[in-house]
Amino acid sequence: MKHLVVFAHPNPKSFGKGIVDVIVKASKEKGMDVRVRDLYQIGFDPVLKPSDFEAIHSGKVPEDIAEEQEHIKWADVITFVYPVWWTGLPAMLKGYVDRVFSYGFAYQYVDGNPVGLLEGKKALLFCTTGASNEIYEQIGMHNSMKQTTDQGIFGFTGIEVIDHVFFGAVPTVDEETRRGYLKEVERIIKEL
Repeated sequence: MKHLVVFAHPNPKSFGKGIVDVIVKASKEKGMDVRVRDLYQIGFDPVLKPSDFEAIHSGKVPEDIAEEQEHIKWADVITFVYPVWWTGLPAMLKGYVDRVFSYGFAYQYVDGNPVGLLEGKKALLFCTTGASNEIYEQIGMHNSMKQTTDQGIFGFTGIEVIDHVFFGAVPTVDEETRRGYLKEVERIIKEL
């Protein structure tokens, strides 16, 4: 199994990076081929430019977009690891989706209806939040985020989301809770 990890956090010492490390270790132990795309480390440009539109529609996909699309094509499972900021994807990851999941690669329209072009791929999402899971559950935010990402992005492109996990109150929980979060990540990867 080919496992792509897309990571979006500007702090290389973040808890999210710890999640990525556990994913890589558990994936390798399971015999998977694994690649990590640390969007900040590689300097990915998240800004969708007018020139990107022109290039994609003329069949000349910009090199940085084409490189990421090759990683997506390669993968059987794509795991996204990111912090929730303002109840959504951080700008770096949203820009990645905007640029990489482009028309003709991730979706197209047939007879006016959208058709996902990434069917057969699976996704996992691991999100860290500052607010507790209880608060987000109470106000319905987890469901809202799942609808906009799981359905609105991945379902739209044909990718099956197999799990979307929120790790709440990461800045304020104790080390035992963080270790529990990492054990959950390991369990989920080993059950793939």
